[in-house]
Amino acid sequence: MLRTMFGLALLCVTAGSAAAQPSAQAVSGVIRDSSGAGVPGATIRVVGLDTTASVEATSDGDGRYGTAAVAPGRYRVEVRVAGFEGVDRQIVVTDAPAVGVDVTLTPSQLSESVVVTARRVEEAAQDVPIPLSVVDGRHVNDTGAFNVNRLKELLPTVQFYSTNPRNSAVNIRGLGAPFGLTNDGLESGVGLYVDGVFYARPAAATLDFLDVERIEVLRGPQGTLFGKNTTAGAINVTTRKPSFTREADVELSTGDVGFLQVKASASGPIARTVAGRVSFSGTQRDGTVFNTRTQSAVNDLDNLGLRGQLLVTPSSTVAVTVVLDHTRQRPDGYTQVVAGVAPTERPLNRQYAQIAADLGYAVPSFNAFDRLTDVDSPLRSFQDLGGVSTNLDWTVGRGLVTSTAAWRYWNWDPSSDRDFIGLPVTTISAAPSRQRQWTQEVRYALSLSPSLAVVAGGFGFHQTIVSDPSFTQEQGAAAARFLLAPTAAAATPGLLDGYGYHQVVDYADTSAAVFGQATWSLGSRLRVLPGLRVNYDQKKVEFDQQVYGGLQTTDPALIALQQSIFAPQAYAADVSDTNLSGQLTVQYTPAPRATAYVTYATGFKPVGLNLNGLPTDADNRPILSTAVVKPEDTHNVEAGVKTAAFRGVTANLAVFDTTVRNFQTQVTNGDVGVIRGYLANADRVLVRGAELDATAHLGRRWSAIAAATYTDGRYVSFPDAPPPLEETGGPQIKDISGTPLPGISRWAWSTGTEYQHPLALRGLEGLGFAALDVSSRSSFSSSASYSRYLVVPGYALLNARIGFRATHAWSVSLWSRNLLNKDYYELLNAAPGNTGLFVGQPGDARQVGVSLRVALGSARP
Repeated sequence: MLRTMFGLALLCVTAGSAAAQPSAQAVSGVIRDSSGAGVPGATIRVVGLDTTASVEATSDGDGRYGTAAVAPGRYRVEVRVAGFEGVDRQIVVTDAPAVGVDVTLTPSQLSESVVVTARRVEEAAQDVPIPLSVVDGRHVNDTGAFNVNRLKELLPTVQFYSTNPRNSAVNIRGLGAPFGLTNDGLESGVGLYVDGVFYARPAAATLDFLDVERIEVLRGPQGTLFGKNTTAGAINVTTRKPSFTREADVELSTGDVGFLQVKASASGPIARTVAGRVSFSGTQRDGTVFNTRTQSAVNDLDNLGLRGQLLVTPSSTVAVTVVLDHTRQRPDGYTQVVAGVAPTERPLNRQYAQIAADLGYAVPSFNAFDRLTDVDSPLRSFQDLGGVSTNLDWTVGRGLVTSTAAWRYWNWDPSSDRDFIGLPVTTISAAPSRQRQWTQEVRYALSLSPSLAVVAGGFGFHQTIVSDPSFTQEQGAAAARFLLAPTAAAATPGLLDGYGYHQVVDYADTSAAVFGQATWSLGSRLRVLPGLRVNYDQKKVEFDQQVYGGLQTTDPALIALQQSIFAPQAYAADVSDTNLSGQLTVQYTPAPRATAYVTYATGFKPVGLNLNGLPTDADNRPILSTAVVKPEDTHNVEAGVKTAAFRGVTANLAVFDTTVRNFQTQVTNGDVGVIRGYLANADRVLVRGAELDATAHLGRRWSAIAAATYTDGRYVSFPDAPPPLEETGGPQIKDISGTPLPGISRWAWSTGTEYQHPLALRGLEGLGFAALDVSSRSSFSSSASYSRYLVVPGYALLNARIGFRATHAWSVSLWSRNLLNKDYYELLNAAPGNTGLFVGQPGDARQVGVSLRVALGSARP
């Protein structure tokens, strides 16, 4: 499949080359340093001011460059190279044979020249008064950060946890989604946006990035500018746009464990005012866990993605981009492996050791890093995600109108072994579903005067999720021994063998919002930025669970035992909520290379619904009042400084204090001795900490980046939490106020450094380079209620690469991930049944490979 799609990408390149190119002129010149010497390796980007068209070039060993031809019009020439201050210059392209633009660079810091759209307008990252991290597309490719799971190694403030695509969570500063819990009735507190389109399902975070220009990570509540109200932050992905110049890029990576990744993109003109771009990504890797029962490897990768864009510029004031994308995953996964057994407060005959002995069972290994399993249910994590979007940019008066409309789908077809061992405890666990979403956002960015600018807009969202045809779980012959107290009735042959449920879920979510933010300059040094958002949410669900199978009996005692595991229940809920959130930021610039800011922001995570069933009363009737989960109420106070005190060095510091009331999490019902986990609200949590980001560029040869975070997250009040694993069998609820929030490492940091040197390789001029990247985090709780057995130890990972970048648009590198072959866990979980058994998800072992990148384009003048 990868070979087929690779061929299609090359076909698009050929087609683009054959297309007629409108009459246009080239931009060329020389890039020099302050001594007059040519600067090699500089990236020159020519961006249309009247359209979104752009072309790129790279300076050669003498600093000379030449772009492909561009149509007459107004353009911005952007020059970027490590170790020098970025230069932006406006030019006008006419019918002259060529346009000459020579540029002299001065040493500076890279971060000042990064242009971002975090506040829905283009501005330098160092000028944005919010905690913001930016990773450009080249760094994404160089470090192999092809999805959010890899991105977290570059940005320690980001946490990502996933046991399968549906059960994925992206957190920022430890907030965003309940840890280790899947429930479609809750929304994420971290928004994922791709080219302005909000992706509702967290499964999208498991997909490969496609043709990325840059990734912006915004920390803290984002309610007054981004479409969907998010309480913890946002990840804003910007892809490369269609170009009116013929160009193509191909990247091939291969490594051990059967790793193969192909990326390709092609762009070019279709007509005088129409350009297109097509992008492809495919990733394959063999499984990392060996199933001793089937004698095959599982937990592999099998990802394919395709994205097509069409840019239409009917006039100098209008640009329309239509995007169509589809991504599919077909892995045999995912499962976790046995990591250990904890003693519990249950009688010994209800703990794992005695149960396994009674059934004559032994796991393949208690060492998770042997990476062995013997699960006996099929593993399947198939998903298809895609959609179509239309973006309109229209210059109206002194401002810009932006409209982004999108329709998206997510189809989920899973199968897993929820007992994680080779006994027939849970033989079927599958929750196939179909999700559809529609979004519409309209914004107007307007400069009212030299001292006042505003951005205002509205956002609409509608989502449906339906089971397809039903969520199914079925128990096997060993279920009674694992799940019931060992009595004569529980030992009845066939009692739970084949006993299961079908859940039919029909869910709808509608929300609408209006929002706005102003930037008011009070003199040259002081700015005030107020923002406000009004949000409306309505959610509906119809839930029906019917049981089937097992021993067919009329004995009330046996039926009661069966229904203590699963019982029929049905309910409907319809809830709506309106809330107001906002922010106020004061920014002060005491010196040209320093700025400080203070922010107070509020945010709401919308009301939620329990979609996995409700706790029941003593008569096994659902407690309907628990269907609704209150909205989270977030209050965040933040202060920060952004500095560039020394040439080539930036250092940004932010401190924050976030309080969340009605924190959406998992609790346990204790009414009349009936215990069942479900979603509800913890009274209050508190997360506070500090973040440091720094860059250094010393000359043209050496650069370094670093980021460090200190985060302290705790439950302030949570009196009715489920007990930890080791206290199973004791009190059925526990007050865990004062204990750590799950998933948060108190300390986390990452750093990367690269050294490059001019080099001639068999007559080809270019740059040789060597780079190291290190990421580290301290230990963290891997359970909603802190358990000393479910603490993931801290770890550090070292990645390295060495290679050669040719001046003429190709590069080759040898790389290694987890170079020191560190054993570490992504997460730990208590296995179902509360027997004391717990499982883990080992991180990837050492991997070595090679990557080749080639850029194809029109011949330079």
